[in-house]
Amino acid sequence: MSTTRKLRLGPLPKTESVKLTFACPISLKADLDRYAALHAQAHGEAVDATTLIPYMLEAFMAGDRGFRKSGGAKAPPPKPS
Repeated sequence: MSTTRKLRLGPLPKTESVKLTFACPISLKADLDRYAALHAQAHGEAVDATTLIPYMLEAFMAGDRGFRKSGGAKAPPPKPS
């Protein structure tokens, strides 16, 4: 059995970005940090939670059927193999 877990979020692409600031519960921050550690282990590249958040939100919105039906999101990105 592999020690690497299959995560929904694959390797991160390089993109342009804008900075947003938000507040979240301490428990969510801890979960994001744990996810970032698993992501680094799975993909061999250290990344912090703040780097992952935009990709997590993008995946969430792309997977929201109601949002897609309203024309608010593009089709979900293909999952890496």
